[in-house]
Amino acid sequence: MVGSFHVSILVHLLFIAITTLVLVWLLHFREGVAFNSSNKAKIFNLHPLLMTIGFVLVSGEAIMVYKSVPGKQQRSLKVVHLLLHLIALATGILGIVTIFKFKKESSLPNMYTLHSWLGISAICSFGLQYILGFFTFFFPGAEMYTRASVLPWHRFIGMVIFLLAVGTAQLGLVEYFGFLGLFRSQEALIVNFTGLLLFLFAVFVALSRVLPAY
Repeated sequence: MVGSFHVSILVHLLFIAITTLVLVWLLHFREGVAFNSSNKAKIFNLHPLLMTIGFVLVSGEAIMVYKSVPGKQQRSLKVVHLLLHLIALATGILGIVTIFKFKKESSLPNMYTLHSWLGISAICSFGLQYILGFFTFFFPGAEMYTRASVLPWHRFIGMVIFLLAVGTAQLGLVEYFGFLGLFRSQEALIVNFTGLLLFLFAVFVALSRVLPAY
């Protein structure tokens, strides 16, 4: 019988594949990344790097951690879950700061696309979910019956936010694809396959949550 542990192996492989595609795309085809540079494209490129790998992929790993690491104590898994989400939140915030920095230095307007609206919604919701989860489940921790009643909602809202982040990333890829005027080329294939694998990543993360551990 296929369990969530087996699905998580596939998710880890997708994590590696997506990371490789994004790095090849941005470093080989798009001039690289930088937080400070006279080449503003490098500043922009840091945004998809941070949001895709740091925010989306790491948060997906955090969601799976309870079922992808068998034989660990609940407290240890909770710490790993907390730290992975903290990494995702920090890189997500840095990714938002980067795009605002790029827009300011390039004299471009902010917050006028659906991608930007959904992105701000995702990062703000993620931050609020993290704070509430930290104080409810970790420190100081609510009463046991309160945790039990909140847990299903915590899982559901967390999955909604994760899917929102994936959808926002997909929309960003489509926008950038059009902005660059890509058609049939190696770069176009990399962008399209990145989007396809992100979709599969989201599907299998969600599947890992509903399947039994073993």
